[in-house]
Amino acid sequence: MKLYALLTSAGINIAFCAILLSLYSILRKQPSNVSVYFGRRLAQFSPKPHDPFCFERFVPSPGWMVKAWETSEEEILSVGGMDAVVFLRIVVFSIRIFAIAAIICIFLVLPVNYYGQAVHHGHIPSESLDVFTIGNIKEGSKWLWVHCFALYVISCSACVLLYFEYKSITNMRLAHITGSPPNPSHFAVLVRSIPWSPEQSYSDLVKQFFINYHASSYLSHQMVSDSWTVHKLVIFNYNTKLNALIMSKNKEVKKGTRSTRSSEKRSNSGIWTDAYKMLQTSSMKQSSTPSLIRCSICGVSPNSFKILSNDPVKDKVDLDSTTSEEGASAFVFFKTRYAAVVASQVLQSSNPMLWVTDLAPEPHDVYWSNLCIPYKQLWIRRITTLLAAIVFMFLFLLPVTFVQGLTQLEQLQQTFPFLRGILKKSSVPVLSNCLQLNASKSIISDSQWSVFSSVKDLPTELARAVPTQVILSPDILASFFMTYVLTSGWASMSFEVVQVFALLCNYFTRFILKKDPSNETLSFPYHTEIPKALLFGLLGFTCSILAPLILPILLVYFFLAYLVYRNQIINVYISKYESGGKFWPIVHNTTIFSLVLAQIIAIGVFGLKRSPVPSGFTIPLVIGTLLFNEYCRQRFRPIFENHAATVLIEMDRQDERNGRMEQIHHQLHSAYHQPKRTSQDSSKGERSNHSEDGDSIQDPEDLKPGLTRPILRTPS
Repeated sequence: MKLYALLTSAGINIAFCAILLSLYSILRKQPSNVSVYFGRRLAQFSPKPHDPFCFERFVPSPGWMVKAWETSEEEILSVGGMDAVVFLRIVVFSIRIFAIAAIICIFLVLPVNYYGQAVHHGHIPSESLDVFTIGNIKEGSKWLWVHCFALYVISCSACVLLYFEYKSITNMRLAHITGSPPNPSHFAVLVRSIPWSPEQSYSDLVKQFFINYHASSYLSHQMVSDSWTVHKLVIFNYNTKLNALIMSKNKEVKKGTRSTRSSEKRSNSGIWTDAYKMLQTSSMKQSSTPSLIRCSICGVSPNSFKILSNDPVKDKVDLDSTTSEEGASAFVFFKTRYAAVVASQVLQSSNPMLWVTDLAPEPHDVYWSNLCIPYKQLWIRRITTLLAAIVFMFLFLLPVTFVQGLTQLEQLQQTFPFLRGILKKSSVPVLSNCLQLNASKSIISDSQWSVFSSVKDLPTELARAVPTQVILSPDILASFFMTYVLTSGWASMSFEVVQVFALLCNYFTRFILKKDPSNETLSFPYHTEIPKALLFGLLGFTCSILAPLILPILLVYFFLAYLVYRNQIINVYISKYESGGKFWPIVHNTTIFSLVLAQIIAIGVFGLKRSPVPSGFTIPLVIGTLLFNEYCRQRFRPIFENHAATVLIEMDRQDERNGRMEQIHHQLHSAYHQPKRTSQDSSKGERSNHSEDGDSIQDPEDLKPGLTRPILRTPS
């Protein structure tokens, strides 16, 4: 790839971004787009009236950039929460470190790469990107010391910046914990794997256990009901029996003589009535017999499966009794935060599989159906998930390996001799040539088929393959990642600020459906934006000394991201969830991984360039980076995983002095209230054949011949 081609691509993306940003500055001024570009403000304040004939609304302006730049971190904290501040710290850290890397690599590494070999250089825009990469350095060159020095500067600067960011965010998290309103999850402990007893209920066991062993701190508890599995079994049992009875009655009717339409209606009505009465009779006989046997699936007794009646009042009572089956899990509430933390971290029983405790999740994070899963099944599910992921990985590798093997027919014939007859057909060599042409465009070439030919040589072959491809194809490496940052980075920021999908939905609702769009606001997509920022950071660290031209492109991306994300946090997104910056340790570890990967690649490149001294001097840098990471893990990470006892005790004392502790205790049960639905929730006072959750039982006499059988309603 030539340099002018890269400049052309950059110019096209710059023009595209400028057009979209100008379009955004116009669209955000239109009154019809208030719900798209000011969703957060619209959720808190009423929109101001706009002058429909104002000429300024149709002129692009950079006012939103100025507003986003001038907004302080305290305002971001009050608007978007601590998670928004920590995310912007990731962007600021990336700007700082890659600004340092760009200065070092553009003014030191890039000239060394350009004059690395004694060749005649033409016009710079016509030069290939290969001459700007480390691949242009001849073997045994002493100028590789410059690359080693640049790597030291980048790594040390990154570690210093990471330390101060980690320290600052840690202090910010402590201030967030102490300054935030009382959280019910700080007083609650989730208890699972409660042992079953035929003499006592789960609730009585929990109360007796915690009064006995946590008498001074135990407050109350709330059981988790295993309602969903019970309802499914009730419905299945009812429908199966009713189907069997109806089929038997239909056979009896078919044996009789043909009748008129009216008599057929009475006959069908009689079928439903007889089937329904027989089912009620069998259910009453079953429920009249006591049973000590519990279901192996949901843990309830067989008598819990009942048939709902036609009476709406009785229907509701029966449904409530069905959903009241207790599961082997409970939320236990304590009088203080400190007591809850101690109870969650201490082993409650000599059998680690019983009375398992953990800090309760926040109320809106509880997924109630998962709490009914037996604790002994969790480790089996984890292993099953891991095995499924491994199987999927190998299933993906097999076709890829086969296709790559087609580019090396000779090695494929040596490895699998039974394929020689198939591989000698005329179509296979043609396919192999096409694949070889396409393979030359990849970063890791298909020529490394020998990597998969012998498992014992896998580490050696990979160590030889990756640095070799980095050196043999540096222009491909540089052009691919630069183009990726230009398209996926710059363009994505432009689309993010324009909110194309939300804008189209808004226009479709207004002008096609002729309705007012809903004012539903979005939450910030941390799950996609944090990995994207970390990926671009990985590309910046690994390519900094190999292809320095990527650094200015990355800097433009992070500067644009800084403005766009601040604007979106201020105007568009709301904070539906607040973790208190708990994802920063992941960011720190990912950055350390990127640094170590860049250093290991540099060691391999220096070795292939026959420069053992720079390669040897890079090894202490790897060790120092890992030691720094271990220090940060010991110094800061526990604060993100656990709560400090001194902080919790001081918060408890402050609540007691202010008289808020009793109010907090009173709100605990309502915070962890398990939702239940009865048969009358969706009917709104009317009995109908269908509802949002299913069908209701009706009087068999009211059924018409063409209707299907009645189905027991399923509460969701």
